[in-house]
Amino acid sequence: MTQEKSTPSAPLGGFNTLPGQGSHLPFDAPPSASIAGRKLSESTHERRKAVPHLRDDAPNVLIVMLDDAGFAHPDTFGGEIHTPTLTRLAGSGITYNAFHNCGVCSPTRASLLTGRNAHRVGYGHISEYATDWDGYVGVIPKSAGTMAEVLGAWGYNTAAFGKWHNTPANLTTQMGPFDRWPTGHGFNHFYGFLGGESSQYEPRLVENTTLIEPPRDEGYHLSEDMADKACGWLRRHRAITPDKPFLMYWAPGAVHGPHHVFKEWTDKYKGKFDDGWDAYRERAFARQKEMGWIPETAELTPRPETLASWDSIPEAERPFQRRLMEVYAGFLEHTDAQIGKVIDELEQLGLRDNTLVFFVFSDNGGSAEGQNGTVVELLAQNRISTKISQHLELLEGLGGLDALGGRKTDNMYHAGWAWAGSTPFQSTKLIAAHFGGTRTPLVVSWPRGIRPDTTPRSQFHHVNDIAPTLYDILGITPPIELNGVRQDSLDGISMAYTFAHPQAEGRKGVQYFEVAGSRMVHHDGWTAGVFGPRIPWVAGAAPGLATWDPDNDVWELYHVAKDYAQAHDLAQAQPARLAQMKEMFAVQAGINHVYPLGAIYHLTLKPQHRIAPRHTSWHFSGDITRIPENCAPNIKTRSHTATVDATLGERASGVLFALGGFNGGICLYLDDGHLAYEYNMLGMYRFKARSPARIAAGRHAIDIEFTMSDGTAPQRPARAVLRVDGVQVAACDIAVTVTAIFSACETFDVGCDLGSPVAAEYFDRAPFGFDGQIHDVWLRYAETQS
Repeated sequence: MTQEKSTPSAPLGGFNTLPGQGSHLPFDAPPSASIAGRKLSESTHERRKAVPHLRDDAPNVLIVMLDDAGFAHPDTFGGEIHTPTLTRLAGSGITYNAFHNCGVCSPTRASLLTGRNAHRVGYGHISEYATDWDGYVGVIPKSAGTMAEVLGAWGYNTAAFGKWHNTPANLTTQMGPFDRWPTGHGFNHFYGFLGGESSQYEPRLVENTTLIEPPRDEGYHLSEDMADKACGWLRRHRAITPDKPFLMYWAPGAVHGPHHVFKEWTDKYKGKFDDGWDAYRERAFARQKEMGWIPETAELTPRPETLASWDSIPEAERPFQRRLMEVYAGFLEHTDAQIGKVIDELEQLGLRDNTLVFFVFSDNGGSAEGQNGTVVELLAQNRISTKISQHLELLEGLGGLDALGGRKTDNMYHAGWAWAGSTPFQSTKLIAAHFGGTRTPLVVSWPRGIRPDTTPRSQFHHVNDIAPTLYDILGITPPIELNGVRQDSLDGISMAYTFAHPQAEGRKGVQYFEVAGSRMVHHDGWTAGVFGPRIPWVAGAAPGLATWDPDNDVWELYHVAKDYAQAHDLAQAQPARLAQMKEMFAVQAGINHVYPLGAIYHLTLKPQHRIAPRHTSWHFSGDITRIPENCAPNIKTRSHTATVDATLGERASGVLFALGGFNGGICLYLDDGHLAYEYNMLGMYRFKARSPARIAAGRHAIDIEFTMSDGTAPQRPARAVLRVDGVQVAACDIAVTVTAIFSACETFDVGCDLGSPVAAEYFDRAPFGFDGQIHDVWLRYAETQS
């Protein structure tokens, strides 16, 4: 691989050829250079010339951001998971050890893309938990233009690959509207998925605004597909528009759950974590100091009392817990390798030297949502408590521990591994009060513009600073008006002052953080914060949530300029300073639409207010597929009837309709003429009904009546009755129903089961398309939702 070599020399702010212009974007089209007379003989023709907005040597931009990765997981920065691409980029650039995200997925992404605080652009939490308070609507306003929109107007080609998670969950169907999809936020090209997570083997893919299916290939993996598609896009860019710079946003679903990776990557880590998460944390802490990644004065914070020690894990359960971490580690190394493919492609195309890379190692801290370690991660999101013995029993039926990481599990590791990955900090993802939830390594590499330096930058910075940094480098003044809409001011600041000066005094002002009632404010080397009402690593619903009063929360105070890991709470010692910091948070919360605190808990207390279709009845033809679960009829926790008008052949087979996937879902299907139904309760329980006799060939009305038991308690039982032409042919009792959702990515399909198949009986035959004809599906709720 060869590329042009040069020394860093590009002047910051020197790439704009139109100083003082660009306040109103897009730019006006150049006027005609021709003269139109009455006749051709009286006219002159000359091609109009486009006005260049940027110099020819304006840098390309690549932003890479992983998902749910811990501060102390990569060996680049003292961890034990091999990340050679991250190390390679760090060696060719500069690093930051006090860089921050928003503590949870969607808010970090919205903040990064817009250069503004997350609540201020409608993302106080993830898209699926949107409410109608301004800070939580899950809609980026057009007054907060993204960097893709701005750079696109200045002449950049723009593309996004991977996880998006910034489209309102109820607007993710194939009916749009598409102005809230990536292509509606400035990206010329998008390839990835819209929701919060996806299977790496059966992702629900979108290319631009078209739903596409991945190949049913044992060798397929989404992260590899993303790398291949990104490399292909780069080749097309160089071939077709070599005169333009590009902006690429490469944000994989990895290493968010489910932890999916091929066994050969997992096996690299066999035996590496046998002594558990407490020992891992000690080792990582020592290496972080040896490498100079964290200050020598940093202290290792203790394990919280609510989190299990490794010694407390029964010996019989330890192989399971070790294997979960081995899978995660393989997943992270595999992801790093895919990023390496993109970097290699840049080098092969001669583009690397002038490509500015921001590698944001994660959108939040390591995820404790696996809680006690799980085969099915959505159990935690549904707040369903289980025993490890249940998971081990389930694994036995799937082939043992080697099934972890494969197609039949949606596994996530024990919260202890996420905590170890947060070394030396307290807490994990979903906690905004501690750096374990909000601090992530950042690498910036630009061979032509930044001289490599091994000294970590310790200035306090945030993802909302990346867009302003780009504008500063390019000499772009953030627009006053974009596409006819007046723009809100930016909240971030440029980090360019740190590029050549690792010891420069930090310039960041007040920065607040808030996730589900957990909150913090930083100013001038101090943080004050509240842990919040819910402990992410403790299974079940948060106790006392209905009576939680933020005014009674206990605040913590840390002098982080001297106490890097927030090890010493000074709240009692400095009440005056704490009062001042609390007031700062209150001001920021008011300005940024953070109130009401804990807004998402409204949906826990009143689940009927969750995002859901307004309909109470539906008609589907036999070719309707890929309706996201949040937009589909609720056939999991609402009483309903469904009638399928279908013509069957002899010994008919195939899916009539299905919702969800192998680790949670519902399906109605025929198998060799037998009518069957399954309620798959997150893999833990599979409730089934099957007609003893085959259904005769011909046209039939196939009915299912699903009745929830009386009451409002979550997980309450239900009963399903199957009828053919009015005659009951099968029934089953469903002892426990799902609390909220089966998945974050699967869909409702008629006539087949796309994505991960719901039932084990047809797993190897998926998508198990119906071999007869479906004329109509009529589905209706039994009562009006309150």
